[in-house]
Amino acid sequence: MTAFSHPEAKKSLGQNFLQDCNLARKIVERLQIEPEDQVWEIGPGPGMLTGFLIRAAPAALTLLEKDIYWSAIRRAEGEKQSALSLTVITGDALRQDWAALKDPFKIIGNLPYNIASPLMWNLFSRARGLRRAVFMVQKEVALRVIAPPACGQYGSLSIWLQSFCRPRLEFMVPPQVFRPRPKVWSAVLSFEPLSQGSLPAHPEALSYLLKIFFQQRRKQIGVIFRRQGHDPALLTKCGIALSARPEELSPVCYKELSDIFYRENCI
Repeated sequence: MTAFSHPEAKKSLGQNFLQDCNLARKIVERLQIEPEDQVWEIGPGPGMLTGFLIRAAPAALTLLEKDIYWSAIRRAEGEKQSALSLTVITGDALRQDWAALKDPFKIIGNLPYNIASPLMWNLFSRARGLRRAVFMVQKEVALRVIAPPACGQYGSLSIWLQSFCRPRLEFMVPPQVFRPRPKVWSAVLSFEPLSQGSLPAHPEALSYLLKIFFQQRRKQIGVIFRRQGHDPALLTKCGIALSARPEELSPVCYKELSDIFYRENCI
């Protein structure tokens, strides 16, 4: 299953199709596919990554494609495959119920820039069956994902994703390997989920804290807390200085604070 002549990419779906076979191979290699793996691909489009996924010979491959043209093409070509179980789903990755996937799986995709952040936010916090992920995203988004505390790119996306997985920057991708050519660089990230015991016990509390803090990220955290009607003493219980700014706290600090925040019936 390879890329071929195709209609113009749809701007409404954020489509930029990868044209470089060597890069496609490198991206798929980062998923570390084993013979027993169940693999998902988001947005296969013309099938540049898909061909290398099939060659990697996982136990099963599921393609999730929103564009009805490409889902039909992938389904027609998939019917010719006998080497592995291949399923094509016409659907929106943002609406996929990732929590419903109970069996272990790995996932990969060249994510449209307009869905990458919300998709990763939802996927990594809900998919307990996830074993590894590899995504190509806009370079600026990648730098936010891997950013450490007290860094300009560090924010709610950094903290949320790092609370559920361990992201790694694999390599940068220049604009000229896509059609149409985007105006920005891309980057390939790999993700290893954290162990069950390391995950936030109360994600809803963590999400709430990130929302109130990073809406006012330049203000002191004690001031933000007080303005929201919460007792700043909860911060000191976690050893957090009231004068700290939101971007100065590590994901571990946010996890501990969200646990206490929930236990104190603040949410």
